[in-house]
Amino acid sequence: MNIATDDLSGPEIAVFLEEHVRQLRSVSPPESKHALDLDALRRPEITFWSVRDGEMVVGCGAIKRLDADHAELKSMRTTAARKRSGIASLLLEHIIAEAGRMGFTRLSLETGSAEFFLPARRLYRKFGFTLCEPFADYRPDPNSTFMTKRL
Repeated sequence: MNIATDDLSGPEIAVFLEEHVRQLRSVSPPESKHALDLDALRRPEITFWSVRDGEMVVGCGAIKRLDADHAELKSMRTTAARKRSGIASLLLEHIIAEAGRMGFTRLSLETGSAEFFLPARRLYRKFGFTLCEPFADYRPDPNSTFMTKRL
């Protein structure tokens, strides 16, 4: 498997992200949808990585610069056929290391509070993320869980 910065220009990553956004929209109420689409992920404050096994995209993740010290983890996803195979842990470890190399001292995230998101919340706890108050432009939301980690 290979993790690399992705410029989001390939058709395979577009399809992968369309599925990601569609799935999250199906499990989150309209007022609690925070997934970024392809155009939003192309913004200059976002660094995006894809995980490939050969030519096949099997995972992705991104960070969004909030300020000089603080970034937000975005768009973590593993393809359904490869869930619980270690891809998410491998990618999250990579993103945490890259965030530190970029000079960030804090990495935060928003994920869902529903049962569907329990595996994600377990993964983040495993990597040292703890619950926190809403950050950046987020507001308290019973459908969201906010977590943070000092790097």
